[in-house]
Amino acid sequence: MSATQPRPTVTIKTRSLWRMRLACELPRHLLHAVALIGLLASARVAIDPPRASVPAALLHRATPADLAAEGYATLFARRYLTWDARDPQTREAALAPYLGAGLEQGAGLQPPSRSEQQVQWAQVVQEREPQAGEHVYTVAAQTDTAGLLYLTVGVQRTRAGLALAGYPAFVGAPTSGPARAQGAAHLHEVAEPALGAVVVRALRNYLAGSATELAADLAAGAQVSMPALALTLGSLQSLQWAPGAGAVLAVVQAEDRRGAQYTLAYELNVVREQGRWEIAAIQMDPDA
Repeated sequence: MSATQPRPTVTIKTRSLWRMRLACELPRHLLHAVALIGLLASARVAIDPPRASVPAALLHRATPADLAAEGYATLFARRYLTWDARDPQTREAALAPYLGAGLEQGAGLQPPSRSEQQVQWAQVVQEREPQAGEHVYTVAAQTDTAGLLYLTVGVQRTRAGLALAGYPAFVGAPTSGPARAQGAAHLHEVAEPALGAVVVRALRNYLAGSATELAADLAAGAQVSMPALALTLGSLQSLQWAPGAGAVLAVVQAEDRRGAQYTLAYELNVVREQGRWEIAAIQMDPDA
């Protein structure tokens, strides 16, 4: 008996014509869809580009530097600290354009006889804007006789152009400040003898570089940078309240070991603690 061989069968299935067309054309439709999405994305970027998330602190940019005022302060510092006792007229002529009403000849500096000093370089290292239209710069100046000095120079804009806001001042090196010189108008004299005595004592120790003695008159947390040029306080010319509150403006005369005499202006922040006046800052914030 022979085994029965299975017979091949044919199955016929019917499929819709639209299904067949869809299967054939699907890749092409997908490609078109991807291209369309890309075009839409490009159009959105062009119309409304994405904006990076920037910290708020970085959005507040500092006021652009006043290069003209910086140059004015730097050039004044160079001319102020340069002298030759054999030719005083040259220095006076160089400083004359800076001197306005109320400022002494030579900006209050009388160089010692039989001496000379040259500034090797000068550069603004710190700036503060106490009020609109006024800048106070700390200028670092390398001299050939006194070494590296830091001088604060106040510059203000007037209708006639740039002008000094007052006498300069010697300060210490900033750690990372500047002066605020004021005109005499609208300022009131300090009528408290106790405050005047503290200011004189503090400035005498500050100018002499006596940090230990100065500390006795400093308020808690006060930061003071001592000047490099040791000076002897001669006299207090005036002591007035600064605009606002909490600060006084002192104009003093001082002398260095060579005999050079200076008229200098200092702003001191003062506070009253338990009935006693204390100094919170002298002329600049070294950490500003």
